[in-house]
Amino acid sequence: MTQAQDAEPRLAFKHHLTAEVVPGEGVFLVSERGVTVLRGTGVTELAPLLDGSRTLDQLAAEAPGGLFPAQVRQVVGRLLDSGLLTCRPPAAPASPSEAFWELAGLDGPTATRRTEVSTVAVASAGTYARAVVAEMAAALTDNGLRLHRPGEDTAPPSLAVVLCDSYLDPELADLDAAYRSAGTPWLLVRLMSEQPWIGPVFRPDDGPCWHCLAEPLRRNRPAEAFLGQALGRPVRTPPSALAAGRAAGLHLACLEAVKWLAGQRHPGQNALWTLNPLDLTSCHHGVRRRPQCPACGDPKSMAHQVHAPFVCVSRPKTATGTGERSLTAEEMLRKYGHLVDDLTGVVKEIRRDRRGPGFLNCFHSGHNPAAAPTGLAQVRSGLRSHSSGKGTTETQAKVSALCEAVERHSGWFQGDEPTVRAAYRDVAGQAVHPDTIQLFHPRQYAGRARWNAAHGPAHRVCDPFDEQTPVDWTPMWSLTGGRHRLVPTAMLYYNAPGGKGPFAANSNGSAAGSSREDAVVQGFLELVERDAVALWWYNRTRQPGVDLDAFDDTWVRRVREEHRGLARRLWVLDLTSDLGVPVFAALSARTDKPAQDITLGFGAHFDPGIALRRAVAELNQMLPPVAGAGPDGNGYSCDDPAVLSWWRTATTANQPYLLPGPDRRAHGPGDFGYLPRTDLADDVAFAAELARGLGSELLVLDQTRPDTGLPVVKTVVPGLRPFWARFGPGRLYDVPVRLGRRSTPIRYEDLNPVPLFL
Repeated sequence: MTQAQDAEPRLAFKHHLTAEVVPGEGVFLVSERGVTVLRGTGVTELAPLLDGSRTLDQLAAEAPGGLFPAQVRQVVGRLLDSGLLTCRPPAAPASPSEAFWELAGLDGPTATRRTEVSTVAVASAGTYARAVVAEMAAALTDNGLRLHRPGEDTAPPSLAVVLCDSYLDPELADLDAAYRSAGTPWLLVRLMSEQPWIGPVFRPDDGPCWHCLAEPLRRNRPAEAFLGQALGRPVRTPPSALAAGRAAGLHLACLEAVKWLAGQRHPGQNALWTLNPLDLTSCHHGVRRRPQCPACGDPKSMAHQVHAPFVCVSRPKTATGTGERSLTAEEMLRKYGHLVDDLTGVVKEIRRDRRGPGFLNCFHSGHNPAAAPTGLAQVRSGLRSHSSGKGTTETQAKVSALCEAVERHSGWFQGDEPTVRAAYRDVAGQAVHPDTIQLFHPRQYAGRARWNAAHGPAHRVCDPFDEQTPVDWTPMWSLTGGRHRLVPTAMLYYNAPGGKGPFAANSNGSAAGSSREDAVVQGFLELVERDAVALWWYNRTRQPGVDLDAFDDTWVRRVREEHRGLARRLWVLDLTSDLGVPVFAALSARTDKPAQDITLGFGAHFDPGIALRRAVAELNQMLPPVAGAGPDGNGYSCDDPAVLSWWRTATTANQPYLLPGPDRRAHGPGDFGYLPRTDLADDVAFAAELARGLGSELLVLDQTRPDTGLPVVKTVVPGLRPFWARFGPGRLYDVPVRLGRRSTPIRYEDLNPVPLFL
């Protein structure tokens, strides 16, 4: 044999396979993943010879079992094509590492060679992290990797492993920028904590950057973020790791580094992986690129979106339990369920409210920034302190909670929203006067200090608007006028600069949906609903009841029975206003004690059957805080004084407007003249016509965040009344007279003294 022939590679089954021949049955290839059986002419005869000691020519020359050389080559070719054979250098020993790479789907020799020629750097951010740099470097070299030598290696490292005390350490921003500039991927690791954190691998050419991860981490720990801002430095916690847990995290991080350098890729490398040493469970927390990220994306994407005309397109409807949407609840959950994660999600959690029976289908999805913009725990736990969801099924309620949380997230001012700074007098031709939206009465402004001290944030009376003072404005698209109008930014976004002065942002008219058209419709219906509620609540007029039996709704019938089982009576009022869109108020009161614990829920929809379901579903959503109340006046899981006072003192006797008018016929589905439409775009057009009929306009602002993709739209119809204490002149006084509910407009001092507490 010549020297060249001696150097030829030998054929063998791959390192992770053991070949066992059973005469008459075939060749059994055994690995950790299972068993593969080979049968056919020549395989049984060749298998014992495929041990890494022979070349293809040698196998063909020996031609075992009477095989022809051509048959040997054919069988070997099939085995090579099937990925069962490999070519080894002469006298190559068994290699557990190559077996590992083969099981991972890589070519073993190639993967091994990559780890041998690559270099890895180790860096740190934080005092505790620096103390384990040497341990990490030693572990990497023990695993066969070569450390990068600055000043000696001309090429940048193939990978950097960065140890940190906190994933939010500001030093990481500088490292991210440096590695991105050099084209070096880097793996972030936290070891000196109860739970080791590993990943993701940040890639300069693709995927998210460190800022894309830091943004949700801060948002999901609002108290720490607030404290860090107040202190002007990161909040640090002391080390809390056991030596064994730290060592486990260290070697698992090394494993990730080795796999990356070998060329193995898997979705988990785009995630933050956490290990719980208490129960040995682990979790991947997805990290996604934020298209609007100022470091790796287009920070002007929101501005482009807002400045573009809002064009509605055809969106055929699909029936759901509490609304006509363009996607079912199941489709919405499949499409947007990834937004839920306790560390890296837009929504931290979706959890069932355990304070009441399961039929309530009430789910919570985290903090409600509309109730407390700082995100800190509230002193008072009100009915709206959390983002929540409702529905006729569990899936609908989960999707509702998800959508409300994303809606609130999208309405939070993030700094990339387009604004125009000007005094009203300078933009009056394009701007909407804030007073036509906020609708405060001059007497409210005059007594605001005393009022604000006694009432919650939703009822806060702003400072009077000064037309001469420059403020920030954001463009909204007028669907009725086909042009942009300017509305104060602080009225459209929570925590926007300029808030808490003459403006207050709220959730009225904000909606998330299965499409932009869906969101517009839902936002408009909320405006109509709350306007109708305000007309009824503050005028305290007796409204017609709703004939629930006439609707013949199986779900509503079941809910009524469930309420009876809780010693409660459920009834519904028709609040439909001059707009003609069905609006209902569902009410429930205790029947077994003097305090009636009256709860309310509202619903509006073009279809009266859906409006009814929405009102009843919201009633169920408001029931958990009072579900455990006892006859002694205790057991309420809410400490808002206004709400507690209502539950303990309000009765249908002292608040008779809560009951149907005694001389009014109960309304059924035939009283509303509903004409179904099959496309959400047609509903949007109808809503625009209703706004035009009021002498107003339908304004929309696309607040959809590029990193969520879930459509969110803010809708505004100047002149329509929110259901909070907004007592300015207009519909609150005029419409009840036009509808025949009152003979004369109500006097300001006769308005309901109980501000609506929802």
